[in-house]
Amino acid sequence: QVQLVESGGGLVQAGGSLRLSCAASGRTFSMIGMGWFRQAPGKERDFVAGINWSGGSTYYADSVKGRFTISRDNAKNTVYLQMNSLKADDTAVYYCGARRYGRTWSVSSSDYDYWGQGTQVTVSS
Repeated sequence: QVQLVESGGGLVQAGGSLRLSCAASGRTFSMIGMGWFRQAPGKERDFVAGINWSGGSTYYADSVKGRFTISRDNAKNTVYLQMNSLKADDTAVYYCGARRYGRTWSVSSSDYDYWGQGTQVTVSS
């Protein structure tokens, strides 16, 4: 079992930065792939970024490539999403997900077994 708690969301002006954190419980955290997704009102939950168990492999949605960076600290059981050059279109609730068995990321939300409660990111233009 893995429990996830996101933090770091808030209101920021376009062009600004935020860093989201996802703290995980569970002894298997260092062995599993993790991902960040986001969901805007009336829309589906979309993939943002993923990272494998060691942090050595990452993948990004085209819409955030070059602006967002995913990383993890297995000693702290935490995954981060550094978001720079934020745009109004980045406004959404951001969720982190964990896979029960997969050691790398997936772009499909159905491949994740555990989710946090989400953190709101609002970018004003």
